[in-house]
Amino acid sequence: MVDLAESGAVSPGHGRHGPGSGSGNNGKKTSKKSRTRRGKRGRRRRNKKNNRNNKTPPPYLPPEAEEGNIEYKLKLVNPTQYRFEHLATQLKWRLQEGRGEAVYQIGVEDNGLLVGLTEPDMKASLKTLKRMAEKVGADITLLREREIDYDSDRNTRKIAEVLVRKVPDDQQFLDLRVAVLGNVDSGKSTLLGVLTQGELDNGRGRARLNLFRHLHEIQTGRTSSISFEILGFNSRGEVVNYSESRTAEEICESSSKMITFIDLAGHHKYLKTTIFGLTSYCPDFAMLVVSANTGIAGTTREHLGLAMALKVPIFIVVSKVDLCFRGTVERTVRQLERVLKQPGCNKVPMVVSNPDDAVTAAQQFTQSACITPIFTLSSVSGESLDLLKVFLNILPPLSNSKEQEELMQQLTEFQVDEIYSVPDVGTVVGGTLYSGVCREGERLVVGPTDEGRFLRLKVGSIQRNRSACRVLRAGQAATLALGNFDRSLLRKGMVMVSPKMNPTICCQFEAAIVLLFHAKTFRRGFQVTVHVGNVRQTATVECLHGKDELRTGERAVVRFRFIKHPEYLRLGAKLLFREGVTKGIGHVARLLPPSQNQDQNQIHDQNLQEH
Repeated sequence: MVDLAESGAVSPGHGRHGPGSGSGNNGKKTSKKSRTRRGKRGRRRRNKKNNRNNKTPPPYLPPEAEEGNIEYKLKLVNPTQYRFEHLATQLKWRLQEGRGEAVYQIGVEDNGLLVGLTEPDMKASLKTLKRMAEKVGADITLLREREIDYDSDRNTRKIAEVLVRKVPDDQQFLDLRVAVLGNVDSGKSTLLGVLTQGELDNGRGRARLNLFRHLHEIQTGRTSSISFEILGFNSRGEVVNYSESRTAEEICESSSKMITFIDLAGHHKYLKTTIFGLTSYCPDFAMLVVSANTGIAGTTREHLGLAMALKVPIFIVVSKVDLCFRGTVERTVRQLERVLKQPGCNKVPMVVSNPDDAVTAAQQFTQSACITPIFTLSSVSGESLDLLKVFLNILPPLSNSKEQEELMQQLTEFQVDEIYSVPDVGTVVGGTLYSGVCREGERLVVGPTDEGRFLRLKVGSIQRNRSACRVLRAGQAATLALGNFDRSLLRKGMVMVSPKMNPTICCQFEAAIVLLFHAKTFRRGFQVTVHVGNVRQTATVECLHGKDELRTGERAVVRFRFIKHPEYLRLGAKLLFREGVTKGIGHVARLLPPSQNQDQNQIHDQNLQEH
């Protein structure tokens, strides 16, 4: 060992600062003090660092909400009979709030603190939850387990996330509607074919053939009309589709949750059909399909803007990843992230890469309007297809039971979206029940006709997702058989309402609008195609209140006049209008009764004609 004094590292007479810094005892005293201060500072820094490492702040979830279908439970170990009955009643409440679905977080305190449970306590809690579910006639599915280890002195603990599902007593199954958007050739119909048929695509579009409705769609491979496909999940969360069931009726019987996909056209020349599908069929969610090899192209931005304008929650699927290198897929995802983060969108993209991400995305997607999940998958290789199925299985409905009950208590109002003639059945109309309850044999009135009248009719049979149904409730889509009612008297955009209702029809109405884009100036006399719910008709701008003209980005209250026939509108209904590149959104602010219309003064909205 080398002596520091002998080596000259520290001079005994001069300290650390050399000969010029002082001599004798003063130099030694300065050297000791500085070393002591530096040593204390070093120890304090090390202690702070060790404290930070040892005391990681405990993770939290948002505090438990009084309403909603999410319940936090610290533990459910050996409850008393009285406690068990209370827990079962609480489970019924959560299932009612979620319209048949509830999520239980086990090992979490009411304030959201993730405490976790030991392995024996977790097993006992899950066993109790299963007994609770059996008591109310429900099934449970373990979504995921996570380890909580934020204190090195404690043993590893777990929290569990469990899905409880029970079909409500007054329903056959839970139903969600998902509109499928995206540019032409992005793989929308192929993806739906793979999901609903249960077989992967061969790379040449075999999976989509069963979805097409017209010969020219099969020949070109492009969707031009609106088609519906169903994907079911049973009470245990397993997929039910045509791979195991021969008919749609079998799928409905085996499923406790049903996803109805509304396949919309991607080509720009079918844009009016796509907008009609978004406004008329009231989708709960929208799935935007983007091809990984082409990225954001064609109508992709336009479809994204339409969904956002109509406030439909949207998630994104990047398809055809089997055709690209990983770098190309990542570039497409980065491109989507940039678009979603722009000021006009203000979305938070969330890339889903594992089952845990899929569960988190499904829960946060409905809780926060800004979250946008992004999936990357292939319909040919099946890569990450299961993640999308997990997401769809857990995806909860947007409206709660209270909103549903309020709509059901109103008078019956059914929107006519499709009209068919079926051999041996007669005239059939398809659409969505906006409010009230509709039963077989019920007598309603349909209109308005070109003269503004409503005609009496009787509902025969009802079908939902191609299976028989006796009662239709608010928010559900179905087809109604009308027997020998003359089809020529019906058209898209009509409504079937209760005779007790006094339906307000109009040829002119006022709307508060925002002009999203217009090449020049928007002024009186301009004609646009107006979409309000299932109503689609050309209208003329009669006047702009307080302004002579509008430019892109400006707001105004505008009076429109339908050029063909009167329509049934609701105050506050969302409105979208377009003409070429001109686009605008808004809501109906005022309805002008027919007596104020010069061209239609002979129309009486209360006039019922016996048919």
